[in-house]
Amino acid sequence: MNDSPSLKSSLPYDITSAESIFEYSKGLLNKTLRDFVSEKYQPKKGKGSLGQMVENIYFLLETNNYPGADFSEAGMELKCTPLKKNRQYDYLIKERLVCNMINYCQVVNDDFEHSHFYLKCQLMLMLFYFHQSNCDNLDLEFIFSVLWKLPEKDLLIIKHDYEIIIDKIKQGKAHELSEGDTMYLGACRKGQKGESLMKQPFNPNTDAPRRAFCLKMAYMRTVLDYVLNSGKNAVSNIISDKPELVSSKALLKQSFEEILVNRFRPFFNVLYSDIAKKMKVDISNNPKNKFSLIANALASSSTCSNVNRSEEFLKAGITMKTIRIQSTGIIKEAMSFENIDYIEVAECDDWIESRLYELFSSRFMFVVFREMSAGEGNYVLDDVFFWTMPQNDLAWAEVFWNHIRENVLSNRISEEYWWKGSDKKKFHVRPKARNSKDLAPTLKGDRAKKFCYWFNNDYVREIIDNRRKEVFDDKA
Repeated sequence: MNDSPSLKSSLPYDITSAESIFEYSKGLLNKTLRDFVSEKYQPKKGKGSLGQMVENIYFLLETNNYPGADFSEAGMELKCTPLKKNRQYDYLIKERLVCNMINYCQVVNDDFEHSHFYLKCQLMLMLFYFHQSNCDNLDLEFIFSVLWKLPEKDLLIIKHDYEIIIDKIKQGKAHELSEGDTMYLGACRKGQKGESLMKQPFNPNTDAPRRAFCLKMAYMRTVLDYVLNSGKNAVSNIISDKPELVSSKALLKQSFEEILVNRFRPFFNVLYSDIAKKMKVDISNNPKNKFSLIANALASSSTCSNVNRSEEFLKAGITMKTIRIQSTGIIKEAMSFENIDYIEVAECDDWIESRLYELFSSRFMFVVFREMSAGEGNYVLDDVFFWTMPQNDLAWAEVFWNHIRENVLSNRISEEYWWKGSDKKKFHVRPKARNSKDLAPTLKGDRAKKFCYWFNNDYVREIIDNRRKEVFDDKA
């Protein structure tokens, strides 16, 4: 960045003040860059070029190769990130927020506090724009401006995420990195399949796909929700009204996952009804979701009725699921997820950018109850663990998604076309609606029966068996 005194004095904002830069950014909202250039201006092209154009055209800064934050004197990074709209014209997050590329050979030498991510992204000016396909960068409209300082607790979780990623690289497993390994900070794929791979320092025989540090879709969704709930198009900082599961003080001593698992440990091999009594969970009417109620009470120390709606789970995209194993070892029920958004499936042509990829590649928290004797329903708490879908299964999930998308594009939305549980393909599609009148919109403009993504029960059994093998190997 050119930091000459003459440049500083000529800028229409204080380059040393994040608040001044944020105030100046409001002048870009509901406008496009074309409003600030002459007709002869030749726009830059490419995905990363919009941010450079905003720096040059609106903030009047020269592009350079300075490795620090874009507004280094204010300690603030500039990020332009796209939004899309659904059929109800609501704004939605389109993609992860890519922060910086991961150089496998260099990043292993940096602790978190000296990392490129930490030095650049503690404070960010996020400019949200409305994405339109085949639209000139000059004609993209800017919708929201957010001055976002990563909260202290978020930074503690992100630090742990960073260390998980670095540790995997140090194990020579950079090629096995997955966004599901971590909570808020992801290691996302960059580039198309088949592009050149990168060397990794601790496994010279296996190159790894290019990846970048990013704030995950789920985390960015909470940022957008904060903006939308404010009723303003420019907001600063964060005040969360979501219940918190852990404190910053606790995170200084243990990781988020360790804290939650330790809340369950005193209740291992305890009858579910006794746990309910101890945690003051009312199951007197034998509710269908009684195991979920108990799991939520344990995970949150009775402070939250649904941990999937807690601040940490929302930002990380974690999903808690309960599993019941019968005394015979059979898992009777398959595992359901959200309904298929037919329009999203049709309009997304990239598996990595799809909702199903985000859903399946995210972190899961499984709470397992085991029946003691056949047919008596005397289930005890057996295990709790966090899990990420292996890459081989994610590849199979891509086949699953492509099959769904092909049928949706051909308007074949019916049981006869979907994968079934009996096909033994790990995943299947099944109806999930309140009644026959509960329909979902399609790309064709009509409405169709609602269907849902499911894990096969034999796939859930496979997950449990692999978990038990890991525990046995650790004890051996």
